[in-house]
Amino acid sequence: MNIKYFFKDFIYKLNLNKVIKNLPDTVLVVASDGRIVWVNEKATTTFEGGKRLIKSYYFEDLVDKGMEKIEKSISTRSPIIAGAFTPTTSREFFIELNAKKYHGSYIVTIRDITAMTNVLSNAEQTSQFNKEKNAMLVKLGNEIKSPINSIVGFSQALLDGMGGEINEKQDKYVRIINKNSNDLLTFMDKFIEFAYAESTLYEYDFQTFDVVNTIQNVIRNNEIATNAKGLAVNFDSEELPKRTIFSDEKTVKMILQNLFENSIKLTDTGAISFKVAYPDEDMLKGISMFENAKEGSLLMISISDTGIGLQETEMEGLFEPYSQLDKQNKKNFVRSISLGTANILAKRLKGIVWAESEVMKGTTFNLVIPIEKGVNE
Repeated sequence: MNIKYFFKDFIYKLNLNKVIKNLPDTVLVVASDGRIVWVNEKATTTFEGGKRLIKSYYFEDLVDKGMEKIEKSISTRSPIIAGAFTPTTSREFFIELNAKKYHGSYIVTIRDITAMTNVLSNAEQTSQFNKEKNAMLVKLGNEIKSPINSIVGFSQALLDGMGGEINEKQDKYVRIINKNSNDLLTFMDKFIEFAYAESTLYEYDFQTFDVVNTIQNVIRNNEIATNAKGLAVNFDSEELPKRTIFSDEKTVKMILQNLFENSIKLTDTGAISFKVAYPDEDMLKGISMFENAKEGSLLMISISDTGIGLQETEMEGLFEPYSQLDKQNKKNFVRSISLGTANILAKRLKGIVWAESEVMKGTTFNLVIPIEKGVNE
């Protein structure tokens, strides 16, 4: 049977002539030997030539390794990305190709995705630029913070009387300078830490360590802040059968430090509780990265407080500082920088961090990470 007649008859029988004609994609019928035997109107735009011209070519003349791409699309039942050429101008562009086999021939649909690949290329360039920018920021960290440290130090010296007696009005202004410069220094510390977590400079040191000891160190390092508010700090590790884990201790400590700092800021009275255990399987259902995790290969650390909690609007973009830039409450932006750092570092360990909160009842920050050698490296 003549393939041209067969295909036209096929189209008419299924009443698809109008559908094929108006499809937004290019449609071709390719014979088993690679000859192009039928094209729709869209093909004339995609390949910049008339129907007769396009049908004078083999599919391989228009698409790089065209027949191989057709077979791959059929075998995988999925679209394939390929390079294509226009026959008259030899313009190169990218396509998404779908193929179906029908009575010894192939029905091929093609979509020009050159614009999309350009967007992806630009996104990759932007990502690389951001990494380089963050690396530069980290390297300049000391130069950025040095003048702020000077303002903090000299203003504190004035308040301590090292520059001589100052009057009440001068004392008021110096205290404002000291407080704001301290706030700025804290912000820059957190911002540079966030940049370091995102940058290519971040280094790992995976080894076996005592996670209970690590958590206790984090608690001790924050005793001044918790004692200043009169907060009790509880630690429960009774459900943890083994204290040693395999991970990057420095990264785990940085994550917990940022989560703990936020718990302290959210809590004026009451207590903050740490709990470390193997996570409940039901809790992790639906989290694809942990679907194949074995029993005992994951660790969960929770930090719960009795603070004011977070409103629903505050929970939006909580771990994404960039999403906070357009919001009026810049305090949330500062919070999201430290939580964003925790989020990035958790991902570096192939783990996950999230928060649960109820207004006036408190907030719980949860961290789950792999703890077996070979899983998180």
